[in-house]
Amino acid sequence: MTSIARRNIWLAAAGALALTQFSASAAQATDYNVGPIQITAPWARATPKGASTGAAYMTITNTGKTPDKVSCVSSDASAECQIHTMVTSNGVMQMRPVEGGLEIKPGETVTLKPGGLHVMLVNLKHPLEQGKTVKATLKFDAAGSVDVDYPVAAIGAAAPGVPAGGGTMQMQGGGGMQMQGGGMQMNKP
Repeated sequence: MTSIARRNIWLAAAGALALTQFSASAAQATDYNVGPIQITAPWARATPKGASTGAAYMTITNTGKTPDKVSCVSSDASAECQIHTMVTSNGVMQMRPVEGGLEIKPGETVTLKPGGLHVMLVNLKHPLEQGKTVKATLKFDAAGSVDVDYPVAAIGAAAPGVPAGGGTMQMQGGGGMQMQGGGMQMNKP
């Protein structure tokens, strides 16, 4: 067997293992209900040692008749947690806290995912480790509070339902940016 064939077999096995581990983590996710609010598919990404921030994701649906706002009030893995959005300002993509809480309108489903809205875990107490779980307390203005467990997937894992390693974020000349999934690529102008 040639070294190229051995390398290709190794890469295929490593990819299959990573996909299996991510699927197992995603399968362990629990759905949550608090009043008319449904939280589904919570998950977080592992972080490298020394990282000061991490991110968690989920889908939130408001089945009620009135809007509600959600904020992250605490996490067992970080000193602070916030709901963040990604905005482009002067051609530069930046993360910003959602001030006053994220509104979920009646009948609306909002997905927090890589490259968009997300729970930002600030000043991590320890790295987020694949296969473990992070707990965060979410507070809804009307529905109340709920503790959510976020199974931790691999560093760079794609969202549940998206193939592992799928998607990129690209920065193109002139400050334009295109995002899809979990990777990042920048091209010089």
